[in-house]
Amino acid sequence: MTDEWVSVLTELVPLALVIALSPLSIIPAVLVLHTPRPRPTGVAFLAGWLIGLTALTAIFLQVSSLAGGLRDKPPGWASYVRIVAGVALIAWGLYRWLTRKRSSHAPKWMSSMSKLTSTRAVATAAALTVLNPKVLFICAAAGLAIGTAGLRAPGAWSAVVWFVVVAGSTVAIPTLAYAVAGERLHEPLTRLKDWMELQHAALVAGILIVIGILVAYKGIHGLLG
Repeated sequence: MTDEWVSVLTELVPLALVIALSPLSIIPAVLVLHTPRPRPTGVAFLAGWLIGLTALTAIFLQVSSLAGGLRDKPPGWASYVRIVAGVALIAWGLYRWLTRKRSSHAPKWMSSMSKLTSTRAVATAAALTVLNPKVLFICAAAGLAIGTAGLRAPGAWSAVVWFVVVAGSTVAIPTLAYAVAGERLHEPLTRLKDWMELQHAALVAGILIVIGILVAYKGIHGLLG
């Protein structure tokens, strides 16, 4: 395992956690488990979510590849990309914090998640990765970070898998746990959903600010190093 590969995996963790810890990632996954057929619908939603994350990250990896990112040494502009991404995340987080009282509940469209069928769950999950600006932005940042890390193709695609696994973990865990434990998890998952609905704006703000600081620091460190 090369130092470059370890470095990029370390950088991808905070980015993936922005998606993984977002209430707008977790709440839909929990709501899907309240459908008439929760097990197949939940697994279908998980599949669509992972497909969407992988596709978006791969697209931006290819964008950086076309720009000359997959080479032995990361280009100089890679640090600037990280700094811009970090500052954008911090600004976004501050905005969400200042406006948190305006959005004390999760979006109303989420109520339809408990009515999905298995087929619609796949398409809905994949669509949510594109329609959610935070997920789209973070997948773009991850793809560009991987592509500008100086990794060879096998290492770069392994990093994509790592990012998707971490980013999708909080959808995978309740889905797979419910597939095993079934109705015993119904009440705990409902309590988690209700709490995240009330606190989602503050949670998102805090996550964005912390991760933005980490990403910006990585870019500044790259310039100074």
